[in-house]
Amino acid sequence: MSRTARTASVGIAVALAFGITACGSSGADVAADKKQTLTVWAMGAEGERLADVAKVYEKSHPNITVKVTPVGWDVAHQKLVSAAAAGTMPDVAQMGGSYMGEFSELGVLEPVDTKTFDKKDFFPSGWNQGEVDGTAYGVPWYVDTRVLYYRTDLAEKAGIDKAPTNWKEMQDLATAYQKKAGTKWGLSIQPSGLDTVQNFYSFLYSAGGEIVNDKGEAVIDSPEAVKALKEYGSYFDKGLSNKSVAPGYDVVKDFGNGRVPMFFGGPWHVTLLNEGQPQIKGKWAVANVPADKSSVSMAGGSSLVVSKDSEHKAAATEFIKYLTDAKGQADWYERTKDLPANTAAWTSGALADDANLQVFKKQMDTAKAAPSLAKWTEITDKVDQAIAKVTQGKASAQDALKTAQSQIEGLVK
Repeated sequence: MSRTARTASVGIAVALAFGITACGSSGADVAADKKQTLTVWAMGAEGERLADVAKVYEKSHPNITVKVTPVGWDVAHQKLVSAAAAGTMPDVAQMGGSYMGEFSELGVLEPVDTKTFDKKDFFPSGWNQGEVDGTAYGVPWYVDTRVLYYRTDLAEKAGIDKAPTNWKEMQDLATAYQKKAGTKWGLSIQPSGLDTVQNFYSFLYSAGGEIVNDKGEAVIDSPEAVKALKEYGSYFDKGLSNKSVAPGYDVVKDFGNGRVPMFFGGPWHVTLLNEGQPQIKGKWAVANVPADKSSVSMAGGSSLVVSKDSEHKAAATEFIKYLTDAKGQADWYERTKDLPANTAAWTSGALADDANLQVFKKQMDTAKAAPSLAKWTEITDKVDQAIAKVTQGKASAQDALKTAQSQIEGLVK
């Protein structure tokens, strides 16, 4: 899920203004084999593609009509909050991890039926995104993580014939790209602005750091986090990364023309490079996040939730089961290239045979999900600000994170 506006933190206040209470379900529920209409909201590109899957589903379930409403990510949060306030949530909704804490706190989500869905079938980080305080509210639909994309041809020109596996090797390669292969930059990482933290996660988690720990305590000023931000900032201090990147910057073009030889990207970049930069086919590869203590990347993606007040919970559960079992996940990958959350879907076909995709799978095995906290977007905004201070040379990593720590402590109390 990509967040285009930081609105999640105001959701609870808005909803309370509408008078939401955790009233729960009326108790009525239509049996799954009865004739009924299931309402589903899905976001972004997934919303457009899900309607086709719904038609296939209806053929094998003639008593079910699946009404899919595509919702843009730019308005998704607003629409969900308004629906929650009005008591008009759809039976099934797609929900990113950054929303889960907020909407579970509002009391509008039905806990997952763990007799139907087994967490062992999914990547741990995918399942964790749908959990709040030990209760699962979302079933993982697809997952996302970041890996390192690098130009193999330019690396060879710089005298390096393998992917970097740790921080030193990555910075050595970035330096060699500039000095020996003539690239403008060594590594593209975001210097400031919205969601800078998403680039920083690979450094933070690999160093053993966190923003908020399992106890709900702010720990962004830990020695591990300070070490990670020092390393991140060093790319800008040494001129290996660009201090000024325009909003909406797309790294794909500069990767194709060689100005940028390395960046952290998601699975969609494979398609963008294959289709948009055919001149570098065979001249790039992906690798797992270079390690400090270990190789750990962020976990993203989306889950499917059932409304607490839905009168079609049984049918909604069956539809979600269809979308998240191994067969449904493999089909969804073919339609969208979204990475399956169900690990069994990776054992055959293109997912098993594609070397690039297997790098993503290995990264998902250790990927870390952000905590499901209602104020998570406010919390990460403070980290974004700290990172910007360091990349722009306005504060040390230690001082910037000390400030962020004091700000975040007030948000997690």
